[in-house]
Amino acid sequence: MTGSGTNPLTTRRRLSPVVPPLTVMGPVTESTGLSVRPCHVSGNRAVRPSLQELHDVFQKVSVWCPPHLYNPLYTHPPLHTTCLCTSVYLVYHSLFLTDTHTTQLSIDLSLYISISQLSIDLSVHQYIDCLGIVVIALSCVVTTVTGLSMSAICTNGVVRGGGAYYLISRSLGPEFGGSIGLIFAFANAVAVAMYVVGFAETVVDLLKENNAIMIDELNDIRIIGCISVVLLLGISVAGMEWEAKAQIGLLIILLVAIVNVFVGTGIPASTDKKSKGFFNYDAKIFMENLPPDFRDGETFFSVFAIFFPAATGILAGANISGDLKDPQDALPKGTLLAILITGVTYLGVALSATVVRDATGNINDTIATGMDMFCNGTNTAACEQGWNFSSCEVSSCKFGSMNNFQVMTMVSGFGPLITAGTFSATLSSALASLVSAPKVFQALCKDNIYTALKFFAKGHGKNNEPIRGYVLTFIIAVAFIIIADLNVIAPIISNFFLASYALINFSCFHASYAKSPGWRPAYRYYNMWLSLFGAVLCCGVMFVINWWAALLTYAIEIFLYVYVTVKKPNVNWGSSTQAVTFVSAVNNALSLTGVEDHVKNFRPQCMVLTGAPKNRPALLDLAHCFTKNYGLCLTCEVFTLTDVNAEMEKNQMWLNKKKRKAFYAAVACDSFRQGTENLMQASGLGRLKPNILMMGFKKDWRTADTAGVQSYVGVLHDAFDFEYGTVVLRMNQGLDISHIIKAQGKYTHTHAYTHTHTHTHTHTPMYKTEAVRILQPRASVTTPQSPQVVVVNERLVSTSTQFQRKQGKGTIDVWWMFDDGGLTLLLPYILTTRKKFKDCKMRIFIAGQPGRVEQDRHEMKSLLEKFRIKYADIHVIDDITQNPNSNSWKMFEDMIEPFRLHEGSKSTTLAEALRKDNPWKISDAELDTFEEKTNLQVRLNELLQENSRAANLIIVSMPIARLGSVSDHLYMAWLDILTKNLPPTMLIRGNHKSVLTFYS
Repeated sequence: MTGSGTNPLTTRRRLSPVVPPLTVMGPVTESTGLSVRPCHVSGNRAVRPSLQELHDVFQKVSVWCPPHLYNPLYTHPPLHTTCLCTSVYLVYHSLFLTDTHTTQLSIDLSLYISISQLSIDLSVHQYIDCLGIVVIALSCVVTTVTGLSMSAICTNGVVRGGGAYYLISRSLGPEFGGSIGLIFAFANAVAVAMYVVGFAETVVDLLKENNAIMIDELNDIRIIGCISVVLLLGISVAGMEWEAKAQIGLLIILLVAIVNVFVGTGIPASTDKKSKGFFNYDAKIFMENLPPDFRDGETFFSVFAIFFPAATGILAGANISGDLKDPQDALPKGTLLAILITGVTYLGVALSATVVRDATGNINDTIATGMDMFCNGTNTAACEQGWNFSSCEVSSCKFGSMNNFQVMTMVSGFGPLITAGTFSATLSSALASLVSAPKVFQALCKDNIYTALKFFAKGHGKNNEPIRGYVLTFIIAVAFIIIADLNVIAPIISNFFLASYALINFSCFHASYAKSPGWRPAYRYYNMWLSLFGAVLCCGVMFVINWWAALLTYAIEIFLYVYVTVKKPNVNWGSSTQAVTFVSAVNNALSLTGVEDHVKNFRPQCMVLTGAPKNRPALLDLAHCFTKNYGLCLTCEVFTLTDVNAEMEKNQMWLNKKKRKAFYAAVACDSFRQGTENLMQASGLGRLKPNILMMGFKKDWRTADTAGVQSYVGVLHDAFDFEYGTVVLRMNQGLDISHIIKAQGKYTHTHAYTHTHTHTHTHTPMYKTEAVRILQPRASVTTPQSPQVVVVNERLVSTSTQFQRKQGKGTIDVWWMFDDGGLTLLLPYILTTRKKFKDCKMRIFIAGQPGRVEQDRHEMKSLLEKFRIKYADIHVIDDITQNPNSNSWKMFEDMIEPFRLHEGSKSTTLAEALRKDNPWKISDAELDTFEEKTNLQVRLNELLQENSRAANLIIVSMPIARLGSVSDHLYMAWLDILTKNLPPTMLIRGNHKSVLTFYS
């Protein structure tokens, strides 16, 4: 390797693609699966395995080991496998370490050839030794901190296959894991091409020296690269056993090459070698090489950018974690030992002061004996050795550590071994990446983060080998090999690896910061702040290596993060992100408790009595419009006989699936009123508590039993007592569609039963496919029904879902009859700010006095402007105090007739007996007392019919009845007659606390 060809080892700016990174691979044991009873997250109590069951399962787990490593006839036990870097090979326990600590030994020893010959020649010899040592030390700091963080993460539970993706996704969640997993797998796939091209370029250089070029240099690189990657693919597809065997040979060659270099430095230099700058170990050479000597525009950062890719392989062992017998023990030991050994090796090369920076290579450039006293300038060390290289100060020389990029070949004891070591390093790294990329990609696809990639999740054989992933990696590698020029893509790949390191460090910091009880790593030698420093350092190194590649990496990662976040994969790994979110929520809730409520910060926080959320969709949809993402919404249900736990998780999952930003709460009580009272008192956390009670109008109050009516009205009274604002929604068709859902469920269950028994080859549940149609405007088809029932059901379902659709151009009519603090104005204004109601204009109706219409309108206009409430028109009703017409009054009388005592036409004794036996009925005296208020409700309905018949939504101030003065049935009659035969109507009453203010 003394020729001057296009060897990547002789090209400064092409070092990155060739230098094999600090790869970590591991040997061969099949990943074992832990099969325990699943913990069902449903309404039922979760059934979790006991500690004894878990112990039994682990005892029964069978671990596959290759025949050559485990055989009953062998006397030694199976190896305690760990990972081996770059050369990726299971070193037997007799080699270097004990059988419990083997194997990551060659982590960077294979890199030594490349680093010694490449990075030392350029990066280190650009400034050997002070800044060269800094470069090596800084690289080791990055990898060591990352190794410590990785050790903490992988000892915090069982580690499965997937490497960096598995560690990051289980720590930070699928968003971070999915984004980094894809680019990390891609980086490994392209890295195969990098190393193979490096190997091919070296072979082409040898061919060129021997005049054996096949076509031309570029096409020869492509041909040799494609042949090489096919052979490597065959080894990989054959299984980890064959891959490990191949790495054994590569490791041996690599170790021999490394020893060859150090042996060569101790062999007395020949005259030819001295003329080329090699003088064995000399302290004066060390001191002369100590100051930096940047050339050709190189800087500290540019040289560091060339050197650092050699340290981007410490995750190779983690990438095949699924094939390790005990990854929790193997990964920390193997990775950290690898970093230690290679760091020491690098420093050993950097400190081996045997070659001067400039030499002529002319054996006649000697100095006569006794003339060394005149040595000065930049070549003092060579001068004192009797050689005159002063001509290098005038013109460039071809030899010396700064000029001859085959200096390691010259220094070594046997030059061809360096070429063999280069082959070993590049092929070993290529093989490591070719194994890593499919396994990481397979783990990503198995989690179904990207549904389109599910095809690649399938494994084959007893080791579940990702054959499809191997083929995809092969295609990517060949594509980049054909390019045959990876100078542009190399910095991107380095940045991809660094992004993984940064997230691993951040994962460790994040998990520690969350202080979750589940964060209990067995590895204790880590520090959360050190991990954070490592994450920041990795991000900084990304920009040092290549700023545009760093920006591109961040852009790709952010895009994938947003994509996974939007898709919301159905996984729950107990990530530290969830833990930190919980901690933040608790802290924020606590911080709010120390702040007094202010009218400017008032926002609706609704407790919605929907029952099961899907039973009353219209009520839920309107409440969701009020709160959206900015307020608290609780959908509540009261159980009197049913177990609450059976519905909790199911209903919350339904809300999440329908993208309703709401919580589900339920209580079990003896009565509806008692349960609602409990909910109003206990719901919420600190300042995060409901301030509005929303419920549907009790349409069947006339046929319901007395206790039901009293319970309903009692809930309204309780809401006022607890200072809740109150909203009652009425729709002509009703709100409750539970009977349709129930009937549909029975039908689908029966249909599925019949389908299963008539077509036993299919197991598709019919309920899921049919149930999605429940909330569509179509009838429930359970049993043969009359056309009238079908029409009613269709109309009810259509009406119930109307607030899920965008409202057309129309109006929201607000009848503000009483000053309740402004809630009756604020809620409709909020609706007009939502997309579904943005085409609706708000009209305000107020009561006025005859002859003061314009004045009342002007005052109301001024008030609304101060409140900054947008409106389309203001209507002053000056005839609201008129008596209703006879038809309307007759309708009201018919409504209350079944509930009247009519004691006035009976004797005093009989009247007293009736009042005693039926205290809930409406007395004549009560009607007389509240005649004016009754007339107002009937008259308001007439005005509503006249003015708001075409409105999209009507909002009316709710009348209130003093507890004990107005009977429950009379109050229900007021609400009924007020909202009868109208578009969707909301009755709103605030708690008389101001929710609007003039001031900024």
